[in-house]
Amino acid sequence: MRNQASSCTCFRLRRAARQVSQLYDHALAGAGLTVNQYSLLRHARTPQSLGELAASLGMDRTTLTRNLRPLLRDGLLAEVRDEDPRRRVVALTAAGRQRLARARPLWQRAQRRIDALLGGATLSRLHAGLDALDAALARERKA
Repeated sequence: MRNQASSCTCFRLRRAARQVSQLYDHALAGAGLTVNQYSLLRHARTPQSLGELAASLGMDRTTLTRNLRPLLRDGLLAEVRDEDPRRRVVALTAAGRQRLARARPLWQRAQRRIDALLGGATLSRLHAGLDALDAALARERKA
């Protein structure tokens, strides 16, 4: 079947995101992580409430909670006490730091692969365009 260009921005973004995620997932498999799990661990290096973590990742809390379960179960993250007992706070454990350290060179290899596929100028334009889209959507949500 021929790959036809779609005018749907969402379709194009999701198709590219799936392929990029597969590349990173394949690279990170050696550390027993997916790219989503790697990202969660990186963002949880400092203890954060679920709300803060969800906001920094652009996720809703329900999705975040579901994605945190295996990391909590495996002892890579832990729930820690907060001054406000109503807040759920997660933090990276020693095992999580070790796994992150093992995964970092694998992530870097995948990152270099994407960089090489696109080249510097195209990659810079892509990042700028994605940042602009993210900012525009954030402004719209606030309006």
